[in-house]
Amino acid sequence: MSNTRAFNRRHFLASTAATAVLFGAGPLAAAEVLKVAGIYTVPVEQQWVSRIHKAALAAQARGDIEYTFSENVSNTDYARVMREYAEAGNTLIIGEVFGAEQEAREVAADYSDVAFLMGSSFKEDAGLPNFAVFDNYIQDASYLSGIIAGAMTKSGNIGMVGGFPIPEVNRLMHAFMAGAREMNPDIKFQVSFIGSWFDPPKAKETAFAMIENGADVLYAERFGVSDAAKEKGILAIGNVIDTQADYPDTVVASAIWNFEPTLDAAIAAVQAGAFTAADYGMYSFMNKGGTELAPLGTFEGKIPAAAMELVTSREAEIKSGAFAVAIDDSEPASS
Repeated sequence: MSNTRAFNRRHFLASTAATAVLFGAGPLAAAEVLKVAGIYTVPVEQQWVSRIHKAALAAQARGDIEYTFSENVSNTDYARVMREYAEAGNTLIIGEVFGAEQEAREVAADYSDVAFLMGSSFKEDAGLPNFAVFDNYIQDASYLSGIIAGAMTKSGNIGMVGGFPIPEVNRLMHAFMAGAREMNPDIKFQVSFIGSWFDPPKAKETAFAMIENGADVLYAERFGVSDAAKEKGILAIGNVIDTQADYPDTVVASAIWNFEPTLDAAIAAVQAGAFTAADYGMYSFMNKGGTELAPLGTFEGKIPAAAMELVTSREAEIKSGAFAVAIDDSEPASS
């Protein structure tokens, strides 16, 4: 479904009014339920955006916000939709501006009384105090899922299909690869990017090629990869969402992104009149509750004990700060 309107048919409004606690004063302070708008360049079913959408719906269910959103907004139309939501009285606007960085920041500069929390490959700018950024820093769980993948591959050949080689994707791939090498330092990786955030057929075809080239485990950064693994009877590792129930014989483990800590921190800042330019990326870390391994489901008890012991110990070390997963934003390459 193509959608270039600011308000689409799937608006969600709070069913009851409530009053938010006011912790402070300032131009962005709000004494009532916050009006929050989401602007997404892909369908809300897409894994990355679905986690933002889920967190917003949870905040709405608590009575903290009134939430409306637009999906499938093109990068060329993004600034216009931002303006329409700002003019409509939304106090907080969330979304992802990876393909519209400059235009989005120009809009934010025109609406200093509106808070913007945007997924971005760039950092915050102190000169634009109402524009905060976040990114998908779930490298902790990606590393742990890599340990499991390294223990499950028999060929020592893992295929990895990503959307674009941007920092957010790159760091997850590198963390996954580091985890796999913990179990087998000689593992080979096939790495490919499909040039789209949502093209399951293309991701599937890319995965098929990797399987033909010897991969027996696939890293499913994009939709479509697990379908290829299922058809060919090999294993896959999920990313951002838990698809184990949909692929019970295929998806061994998944690194899950929980956007709730990020959004809740922004809501609290707006309510306190304290929202300012900041990098909210830290709220995606495991020690903030922003990422975790999904339940193993049908693969419980089927993963080598040595791998699960390492996962357990590393997870505890990550949470305590005794171990830090390296953040590498450079583009990964095939072995």
